[in-house]
Amino acid sequence: MLKNQAIRTMGTILITGGAKRIGAQISLHLAKSGYSIAIHYNHSHKEAQNLAKKIRHYKVRCEIFHTDLTNNEEVAALIPAVQKKFSNLQCLVNCASIFENSSLLTENLSDFNRHFSIHLKAPFILSSQFAKHSKRGQIINILDTNIVKNKTAHLSYLLSKKSLANLTSLSAVELAPHIRVNAVAPGLILPPDGKKSEYLERLAKHIPLKRKGEPADIAKAVQFLLENTYITGQTIFVDGGEHLI
Repeated sequence: MLKNQAIRTMGTILITGGAKRIGAQISLHLAKSGYSIAIHYNHSHKEAQNLAKKIRHYKVRCEIFHTDLTNNEEVAALIPAVQKKFSNLQCLVNCASIFENSSLLTENLSDFNRHFSIHLKAPFILSSQFAKHSKRGQIINILDTNIVKNKTAHLSYLLSKKSLANLTSLSAVELAPHIRVNAVAPGLILPPDGKKSEYLERLAKHIPLKRKGEPADIAKAVQFLLENTYITGQTIFVDGGEHLI
């Protein structure tokens, strides 16, 4: 808790996978705008603690919450745990993700289950719990620009993200009018583990805007959806036009 500083009292945003990469940028960006932040993490405890310290410098509340998103019971307990700390949970951002190679020929069931647990089952449970406990607000799902394509190098990843896109549309209908559900589909933003920025720069030569994006571009799109109250069931592609080709 901050000492000798007033804490701003805008709504609270729960961000899964909020300690690293795009999730961390969303956390910081929304904190700068005055939102309180609930950071979910699984293995990134140190990163979550360090990020929380940075966020508190913006005179907003920030707490961290550990949950294994492959454990249904832990997932179901996350929203109530956040609401014990924050009475004004306004938005759930389903950002946690894994990105692993797989195909129909090389797939094993444990890899398939892990992708679907993190990208679909956990957002499904969290969305249900958010709707039951918060009653009002917004859910924002982080997808992938390739949901409009049929690339097979990361089959379980892409299939689970396509499924999350469908969940976005279905839940937008079911949870209206009090809860809006939207999505952001990033393109070439951060290189996958083991790759350098030059990898994305090479790929970017083949998309309309000819350049890679930045994590801040995703965070700005999340804030736009958060604050425009007449949008639901939509996906914003933040990808330099990649989904068009």
